[in-house]
Amino acid sequence: MVWLWIAIEPIEKVILDMHISFERSILVAERFLQELIRKYGKYPVSTDGGTWYPQACKFLKLKHHTHSSYKKSIIERTIQYIKDRTESFDDYLPCQKDNCKLQHIKNWFNLFVGCYNRGNS
Repeated sequence: MVWLWIAIEPIEKVILDMHISFERSILVAERFLQELIRKYGKYPVSTDGGTWYPQACKFLKLKHHTHSSYKKSIIERTIQYIKDRTESFDDYLPCQKDNCKLQHIKNWFNLFVGCYNRGNS
């Protein structure tokens, strides 16, 4: 299974970063958060309550809280939008490679994020 990690700014609804991984763990969450810190600095982290986030935030000395139902609905709506577009992309351009490293999906996500963020700014 492939997991999509997405950081969304809840007020402007801008996608800050996306990461694809083959696992969900504290280590993957920590690496994802470290990349966000490198790009944007340290900010409080609001999550959906996944068990890997609190420990990763504690290790990185970030304030963590579970987001409100309002913020969760904004984030979940955005994630569903991304998933729908990804499925459409895969329907028309499925990967034909054995042992795919998902680079074509990463490239598509980068294009998608750029277009999505331009529409929301």
